[in-house]
Amino acid sequence: MNNSRRHFIRSASTLVAGAGLVSALPSSLRAIAPSDKINIAAIGINGMGWADLTAMLKSPYAQCVALCDVDSNVLQKRAGELAQKGQKVQTYSDYRKLLEDKTIDAVIIGTPDHWHCLQMTDAVSAGKDVYVEKPIGNSIAEIKAMVAAQERTQRVVQVGQWQRSQQHFKDAVAFVHSGKLGQVRLVKAWAYMGWMHSIPKQPDGNPPPGVDYAAWLGPAEKRPFNPNRFHFNFRWYWDYAGGLMTDWGVHLLDYALLGMKAQHPLSVMAAGGKFAYPDDAAETPDTLTTVYEFDGFNIQWEHATGIDGGPYGRDHGIAFIGNNGTLVLDRGGWEVIPEKGKMEAVPRTPSVDNGLDKHAINFLDVIKSRKLTDLNTPIQAGAHVATVAQLGNIAYKTGRKLHWNSEKERFDSGAANKFLAADYHNGYKLPKA
Repeated sequence: MNNSRRHFIRSASTLVAGAGLVSALPSSLRAIAPSDKINIAAIGINGMGWADLTAMLKSPYAQCVALCDVDSNVLQKRAGELAQKGQKVQTYSDYRKLLEDKTIDAVIIGTPDHWHCLQMTDAVSAGKDVYVEKPIGNSIAEIKAMVAAQERTQRVVQVGQWQRSQQHFKDAVAFVHSGKLGQVRLVKAWAYMGWMHSIPKQPDGNPPPGVDYAAWLGPAEKRPFNPNRFHFNFRWYWDYAGGLMTDWGVHLLDYALLGMKAQHPLSVMAAGGKFAYPDDAAETPDTLTTVYEFDGFNIQWEHATGIDGGPYGRDHGIAFIGNNGTLVLDRGGWEVIPEKGKMEAVPRTPSVDNGLDKHAINFLDVIKSRKLTDLNTPIQAGAHVATVAQLGNIAYKTGRKLHWNSEKERFDSGAANKFLAADYHNGYKLPKA
């Protein structure tokens, strides 16, 4: 986006300061000249990448100009859906070719986790702003490299932790910070996923026609194609992701940390395993309890697949357990359950907005303003919780209570430190932090 385009948008922004540009603009100002639009491209468009793009395209300032996916079936399907809406886009199978297009202002990265680091660092180096799905990286070394790349280039980078844009989450944290709960000694965060069932083992075979499997693997270890590792289920394999800990945990632990104004834990320990489905195809644990020790309080993470009956009758949530009462927060709302005689109950306050849509608008607004401090989830915030989630997974893998030195960014255990960096294969190299 050139300087004249930025000047126009900044002028328009003064009309709606503090309200979010797109939602507050009168209809008379929504006929935006093509030269003043933000050209968006999306890399990885089968799941959340497509959801993120759809949210951004609700803004009159955004237009999609390019799509990239290593699965040509998905690529043509999505291009066709946009064509039906009158939007013709360029298609790519190699994201590096897409990044060469100097007319592209920003990219969405919705690929599997093991690709986030390379694609995000390449994108900001190419002068693009980036909306990257969570978790930002698949190892602590990747997370550090991604933060370093953003700080070096000063591009706008929003992490897809859209709950940070949802009002009821902000209101709940404000209540925690008010001190009305009294001393909070324990915070629980959990994801009980009853809809998730066993993944039956399947034989290796050939990738589907139209899939560039070598490009899908990228820096991950070369293995024969197996349908269980492809598309949605990549989440349950260590090569590509970190299971429910980094899938849902990044969302929910984020608010546990925000509520407690917590940085990094002093220690972490974890126990769990494949208790529900010991013989299925997944690698990551279907049952896990992780305890993070901070100064004066603990944060506990729990997850279980195949079960909906989580704490407080909710399948997911965060509970701030204080001396006076407990605040229970989930995507549907929040409430306070009092300790007898110590405070008044707060009835459930429901969610009233769309967090993903607001998160997309926040990203677009900051692209226009260039005020990086206005981002709801800057990469530093995404890095914080992604690191905490990785610490939990490393504790699970080692089976030990680990002490974390946040200044040196290392454990007290050599066995644990071996998990700080993901191994890169197939000629790819980890970007330098």
